Amino acid sequence: ARPVVTVYSTAGEPSSTTVPLPGVFTTPLRPDLTASIHALLNMNNRQAYAVSRDAGMQSSAESWGTGRAVSRIPRVPGGGTHRS
Repeated sequence: ARPVVTVYSTAGEPSSTTVPLPGVFTTPLRPDLTASIHALLNMNNRQAYAVSRDAGMQSSAESWGTGRAVSRIPRVPGGGTHRS
């Protein structure tokens, strides 16, 4: 049998009716899931650290895409010499 809980009114007073507690509240907690969810939720609270707000965004590097027989890493425009 599931435990029963008292129903409260919107004014905060207990009423005479009771309802059975849903089964999901009686399942045991898994410590591995609790730890992983805690770690994932904490990742939303990480502080940014950088020299400036635009760190990593100053270059005009852009990928050449596919079809050129080269890797798809971003490449800065211009040649390899100072005269280009």
